[in-house]
This record gives sequence, structure tokens and C-alpha cells, in this order.
Amino acid sequence: MRTTQLMSAGAVAAAVLFGTARLVPAREVNGPVLTAATAFIRGTADTSLKGITAEPAMPAIKAALGALTSSVRKLSHPRALEDAFRSYYAYRSAHPKDVKRPYLYFVDYGLPSTAPRGYVFDMDELRVVDGPFTVAHGRGSSTTQYGIPTRFSNSSGSATTSLGLFLTQELYSFSGHSGGRAYNSVGLRLNGVSGDFNDKARNRGVVAHGAPYVTPTQAGRSEGCPAMEMSRAQRLLPKLANGAMVFLFAPNERWMSNDPWLAPSSANADADTRG
Repeated sequence: MRTTQLMSAGAVAAAVLFGTARLVPAREVNGPVLTAATAFIRGTADTSLKGITAEPAMPAIKAALGALTSSVRKLSHPRALEDAFRSYYAYRSAHPKDVKRPYLYFVDYGLPSTAPRGYVFDMDELRVVDGPFTVAHGRGSSTTQYGIPTRFSNSSGSATTSLGLFLTQELYSFSGHSGGRAYNSVGLRLNGVSGDFNDKARNRGVVAHGAPYVTPTQAGRSEGCPAMEMSRAQRLLPKLANGAMVFLFAPNERWMSNDPWLAPSSANADADTRG
């Protein structure tokens, strides 16, 4: 992953959004995506390039897909990873001061809880920080303990997973119960920014945390939290705190068509937009 081309891709992804990165000329000729991204930054982009200049973040999205797709295992839907990156860059472009850390915690809930379906990406360096690893979904989202979640809700008391984009907030000491026994873990509070799809996450107590019912081979069900292994939470969640992002995906047509950060006008979406 640390090749000259991938480092250049990481610089482009950051520069497209903020214009603060310095582009170092590569020894080799850039491909069409990096060339278009560089042209966008310099203000010399050819407006006839459909799909590149129509959306300023497209060069960054394409660079991220090119750098990271090969490191991601089977996905439940062809759009899973692209939607994650599209949402991330759209929100980061609209709210640059809120995204203070370059990490994206991505979960593909179209896969069963016995499959590794979680990743953490460094979106500046375009590399996989960790993953794939198992992640829990809400007990209200599936009828069986180790199945594929099919029900998603933003309602209090539903014990379901909520889909969409989240901004991470503070760490805290999480306490839970599993198998009739209490346990403690580091917890990470989440602020849902995908409108009606997840904006009640903090009030519902939907957080990232470690749990003893998540093992390297399977994940039990949570109260709606994207819980991970205890040791992994201790290692990863401090990196994600206070300004990273979380994207929870599933091949759910209603959500995919209406999430404000995936809609055609996502570049101008606001956290208060209704889904």
C-alpha cells in the first residue's frame, strides 16, 4: 500500500477537499483519475469530463476506491464501498472543521455476523488501519443470533442498527451485560448525521464499544451498537474519538435512495436534512 502512486492518491484525496496539501510531481505519468484531480485543484479541469468535474469529490472517491478496494474482502453490494467514501467526502467537504481525524470506521451489514465485515481506513493516507473484523448488529435487526440484519430503525427502544453516516464524539467508560454478567469497556459516543435515519443515535445510546460476545469468528447481537472485540476496541476507539467518521451500510433501497449524503444533492446536505 505504501507505493508512490498510493501516497500520491492520498495527497490528492486530501487536497481535493481542502486545497492545503502540496502535490509532489510523480516520476511516472498520472492516470486519468489523478490527472483530473490535479486539474481540479489547479482550476484547469476540462468541464467536458463527465463524472469528474460534475462532483468535486469524485477524484477523491475514485482515488480512494483505487487504493483500498483490493484490500477489502467480499461486499454485499457493488455500491457499499463507494457509498462509504462518497458520504465521507461529502460530509468532510461540507463540514471540514468537524472532521478532525482522518479515520473512517466502515461496516457492511449486508453480510452475516459470522463474516468479518468491519474496517477502519485512514482516508488521508488511503490505507487500511485494521480489518476485516467481526462487528455486532442490533438484536432488533435480525430474527436469528448470527444472521444478516434486515430491519433498521432510528426509533428509541427498537434495539436495531441505524444506517448511515456518524461523526464520532467523546470516549467514556461503557458498562454492559452479557450472559447475565456485567462487563466494562471503552465506549465511543456517536452523533448520527444522516437525518431521520440515525439522528437519534446519541439519545438512543448507540455507541461503538467492545463486547465479550464479539469474537474473531462471530458477533452476537447488541442493543443497536456496532460493537467489536474488547481488545480491538481498546486499541482502535481512542484513534477514532472526537472527529472521525463511521459509516454503517446495508443494501437497503429506501436508505440508499434517501440518505442526504448519498442523494444527488449530497454536497450541499446539512446535518438537519430529513432522510
